[in-house]
Parts: sequence; structure tokens; C-alpha cells
Amino acid sequence: MNKDQVEGKVKDIAGRVQRQAGEWSDDPEQQVKGAAKQAEGKVQNTWGKGKDAAKDAADRSQSSAKPSQNVNEDERDSGDTRRTG
Repeated sequence: MNKDQVEGKVKDIAGRVQRQAGEWSDDPEQQVKGAAKQAEGKVQNTWGKGKDAAKDAADRSQSSAKPSQNVNEDERDSGDTRRTG
């Protein structure tokens, strides 16, 4: 979990509380502000999840680019991975 996910979740919850307080007090302005903060938090949280997914994909890509440990020495020396019979 990264910074954007944490901050997004905090904004989402704070917005939810503000919106609910506006409903209880019959204050439409607080309801709107709370809903906006809640939406902002959801977007930031989603952005953080996307960043994490991109980082994970890059890490997987880097690890798959490493040479395989299962290639025998003859194949590694020749650069040819085809087996001849």
C-alpha cells in the first residue's frame, strides 16, 4: 500500500463522515462537500492502486528478463537454446 492509497482512503472516510453529518443536520452544502471529498479520495486511492500495479508489472518484467537458470552450459555458450539430437 502506497501513500496515495492511504491518503485516498482517509479522504474517502472523512468525506463519508462529512456527507453523513450534512444529512443528519439537513445541511446540503456539507453533503455536497463531503461527497466531493469522498469522490476525490476514491480517485486518489484508485490512482495509488494503479501505481502499485504498474510497479509490480515492472518488477515482474525485470525478473523475467534475467537469464534462465535451467539452460545448460553448451546452450549458454552458443547462444542457441535449441536442442539437437
